[in-house]
Amino acid sequence: MLVNATPGNVSVELLRSIGEEALADRLLVDVGVGLSDDYTRLSHPNDSLGEQIQAAFPRTPVVKTLCTMDSTAMVDPGALDGPSTVFLSGDDAEAKRTTGRLLADLGWPASSQLDIGGIVTARGQEHFAFLFMGIAGGLGAHTFNIKVVPRKA
Repeated sequence: MLVNATPGNVSVELLRSIGEEALADRLLVDVGVGLSDDYTRLSHPNDSLGEQIQAAFPRTPVVKTLCTMDSTAMVDPGALDGPSTVFLSGDDAEAKRTTGRLLADLGWPASSQLDIGGIVTARGQEHFAFLFMGIAGGLGAHTFNIKVVPRKA
C-alpha cells in the first residue's frame, strides 16, 4: 500500500518519477487535492486528482479518501466532538475494503465510512476543498469534519 499525500498539483508527476512498474498492483490511497498557489482554483477543475492518478497508472488501484478534513482529524477522529463521515471513492472493491480496514485502524469505524462509488466520485471529495476553507474560516479552526445525516427510516 502507498499513500499519496503530495501536493495535488504535482502528484502525478512525482508518482511518474517512481515509475509505473513500481506502482503496479499496489493499492494507492490518495488524500491529495490540487489547488493553485493562491488557493482560489483547483488544478483539476473538470475531473479529480484521483481520476488523473488512476488514468496514469491503470494497473494501480486508487482509492480517494481522507481529503475532506485536515491531517489531525484524519489520524484522530476520536478527538472530534462526535462521530463524522469519511468517504471512499474507487473502482476496485477489494482496494476499498483494504482501505476501509486502514481507516478502522486510524479510528474510523465502519459506521463512519461511506463508499460513494467509483473513482469519478473523487471529484466531489476534492471539490469540497472550497467549502472546507469556508467552514474553517467560519469556525476559526481547521480541525473539524462533517457528518452525513440520512433521513429517518
